[in-house]
Amino acid sequence: MPGSAGVVLAGGRSSRMGSPKAALEWHGSTLLRRTVGILARATGGPVVVVRAPGQELPPLPPDVEIISDPREGRGPVQGLAAGLDALAGRADVAFVSSTDLPFLHPAFVRRVLRAVHEGADVGLPVARGYPQPLAAAYRTTLAATAERLVREERLRPAFLFETCTVARLDEAALTDDPVLAALDPGLESVVNINEPEDYRSARSRPGPEIIVQRFGVLANGHRAAETVRAATVAEAAAAAGVEFGAHVTAALNGDQITRDGQTPLVAGDTVFFLSADAGG
Repeated sequence: MPGSAGVVLAGGRSSRMGSPKAALEWHGSTLLRRTVGILARATGGPVVVVRAPGQELPPLPPDVEIISDPREGRGPVQGLAAGLDALAGRADVAFVSSTDLPFLHPAFVRRVLRAVHEGADVGLPVARGYPQPLAAAYRTTLAATAERLVREERLRPAFLFETCTVARLDEAALTDDPVLAALDPGLESVVNINEPEDYRSARSRPGPEIIVQRFGVLANGHRAAETVRAATVAEAAAAAGVEFGAHVTAALNGDQITRDGQTPLVAGDTVFFLSADAGG
């Protein structure tokens, strides 16, 4: 979406989980890698990860920008201020996400971003019973206001919302988008994981249903499209019997070209596999 970017807040103590959420395994990838990939897909712009000072992160794509909170333990408004400020001059609007939304769908991100592109300062989903400030869209010009609130020790997102125009998107408004209604009807995009049982339950679910098609020498008599369940390009390749590597390229939904097996997939995706060699 033109003028959009992503911010992932990867800090936090993860006290209830007992280990850093960002590094939790997710179908051969990590929760942070998945969230970063979803925001990159949905926004088409830069993605910034905000970490706690000194926090170690799992491997990320080289184009992801990593910054540190200037002060530890100041909560999400501090991370919001840092992330929005890092995008100044590069994007008008950012979707800001926590790192623990494993079912976040690009269609949800785009719907929420649209509320700000249409005139609000904040697009705030109110879904599954709660406001979702860490699955919301913000104008990047709110960075200065957020930083001022941190200095004033007003650390809850609600204080920021008092200073600007907020478009509150209830479930009816969200699912009025036909694409989102079709691909994430239960608004599982906002389901987060806080405790080990949450993680075990989420991780045990099958991957999203996607379509895979092989071309050229990879078809090997299987030219018809197949439906498989996979959360990453590598899983999709394995499900289709394709050895994904240096000589194989994936085209996601016919346009995004990748050789990164950790590229995240969501419901509704189609992945085309073809030989990267000449004549394939």
